[in-house]
Amino acid sequence: MSLPVHKSLTLLALAVMSYAGAAQLALADITVGAILPLTGTSADIGKDQQRGMDLAIADINAHGGVAGQKMAVMVEDSAGSPGIALDAVRKLTEVNKVPLVIGEFSSSVTIPIGQYLVKNKLTHINIAGTSTGIRTIGASSFSVIGLDDLSAKFSAADVYAQGYRHVAFIAPNGAYGQGMAEQFAKFFTADGGNVVAKLLYTAGQSSYRRELQQISRAKPDLYVYTSYGQEAVVLNRESYELGLNKTPWYGIYLTMSTADSPAQFVKGQTGMEVAGLSDKDGGYADEYRKKYGEGMKSAYGSYAYDAVKLAAAAINKAGSADPAAILAAMKQVAPSFVGVTGALDLDSDRQRQKQPYEKVKSLNGAIVAR
Repeated sequence: MSLPVHKSLTLLALAVMSYAGAAQLALADITVGAILPLTGTSADIGKDQQRGMDLAIADINAHGGVAGQKMAVMVEDSAGSPGIALDAVRKLTEVNKVPLVIGEFSSSVTIPIGQYLVKNKLTHINIAGTSTGIRTIGASSFSVIGLDDLSAKFSAADVYAQGYRHVAFIAPNGAYGQGMAEQFAKFFTADGGNVVAKLLYTAGQSSYRRELQQISRAKPDLYVYTSYGQEAVVLNRESYELGLNKTPWYGIYLTMSTADSPAQFVKGQTGMEVAGLSDKDGGYADEYRKKYGEGMKSAYGSYAYDAVKLAAAAINKAGSADPAAILAAMKQVAPSFVGVTGALDLDSDRQRQKQPYEKVKSLNGAIVAR
């Protein structure tokens, strides 16, 4: 049985109004995008980054949101792959229409997604890539983390101050590892030290026993390494099994390098970490523990936290989610932004000019100040 025309039109109008209302509710949040390695070798780091973002979103919305609305982050998985990450950034910007994207973790993934966003005149916030190649991404890319020249200089000085002069350097063979190896060697040599051996390993191998045995023949007085994901687990386990742990180990971003390794494999390791994460000042570290019932797995959640807070500051300054307005606002608020990792103090390339670090060590399975 058919309804009268006027009743059909009324019902149709109500349905349209109901749909529009539902759509309006669905779009009530101001949503930004994020690309993280939620699967793959760096999945635990990606989870930590997402936790940092969730903490930031909760705090922002508890204090009124942004531009009069709630804020949300739509997260896509990169699986640690540049190709998958590029598909993800296209989805976020072309389908979901986000005005800003945060991410990724590794420099080799961060650089291409940043270049895509710059090409499309959208804001990119780098939260973990530290290769000096990040500096050339382009005018709409901003970093909340210092690049290799800052962390390598600090690490080289710290290693030298501890009395080590002949070190072996271990890092992944990619944009990050290559840059860090070059920068560390430059600063350590200038201080008076010597890099007696270097291992840039290929990610994804089940064993690095042969490479470790080879580099051990240089008889360094310290192994300096920077690693993450399952590669770090394998390196720590096999160096322990080979007895290489009898020589001291130093980790650049120690939480990243030891996150998934059993305590016995990383016992006594020293290293450096980004400042602002210790329990002495409460804040982020305490909130993380309260929310998740455990300490941070890495330092990278704090960078992600700061990135979300920076995005919120830009949106509030812009007064809307318009991409062009947000980008203009970012250029104003980012250089003087202060987060849990310190003051950004960005230079003309939108990179940190300084960043405080902490000297840390592995103790009973935890990373503590030394």
